[in-house]
Amino acid sequence: METSKRILLYGNSLILGAIKDRLCRCPQFEVTTLLAPLEEMEKVDSLKPDILLFDLEATRPEAVFSLLESDPNLQVIGISPDINLVKVWSIRELHEVSMGDLFEVIKSEAKDSPVKTNGDEVRPH
Repeated sequence: METSKRILLYGNSLILGAIKDRLCRCPQFEVTTLLAPLEEMEKVDSLKPDILLFDLEATRPEAVFSLLESDPNLQVIGISPDINLVKVWSIRELHEVSMGDLFEVIKSEAKDSPVKTNGDEVRPH
């Protein structure tokens, strides 16, 4: 049995509604919607989402970045449907990193590895 991922949709735009409809059909996801403004930080903390999705055109991204500081495992995904763009932010903390380790991290992040969607490759820009 797959582990459930908690997904928080921040906002009520049309694209988020469509995404919610699709995600709710997948039993491995627990989907919750939180309406803007993001003033209920305690509520977000209690929901403990794995992924936070928001509409880049309807929400200011700065409003959700503070959540990355409080939960470095959180993935924040911004969607811009008008220009067909998805941005993903996450925080990875590395402690006591040597210069060699730092270069390895940079090289691994710089690889031009494609993201596969339905068998098609989508290359990050």
